[in-house]
Amino acid sequence: MTRKLISTGSPFEEIAGYSRALVQGDWCFVSGTTGYDYKTMIMPDSVEEQTRNALLTVERTLEQAGFTLDDIVRMQYTVTDAAYADLAFPVLGQWFKTIRPAATMVVAGLIKPEMKIEIEATALRG
Repeated sequence: MTRKLISTGSPFEEIAGYSRALVQGDWCFVSGTTGYDYKTMIMPDSVEEQTRNALLTVERTLEQAGFTLDDIVRMQYTVTDAAYADLAFPVLGQWFKTIRPAATMVVAGLIKPEMKIEIEATALRG
């Protein structure tokens, strides 16, 4: 089975030695994605805007890999404060109200203080 590595061009991918996503057969595994605007490398302050940016990056990554949001079967959300859940949920609901993947949200620290949410996705073609 062929492995295909997907890059968004983020400098973090090369520095840390990972791919934004990996395609293996009918599966696509999207790495944890934060809310940076990768064109400007600016992190917005609000968790809602960070959530939107992260989801746009996930969507573009899936498209580059030959998948769509409808192929997502699993989501993992990490927020740095439990209060952010209530702010992120409406944004997530807008994106996934009809897809309804299995999902988990945890509260944990992230590697940079400006990061408020990180999102992982797993997609299955077909």
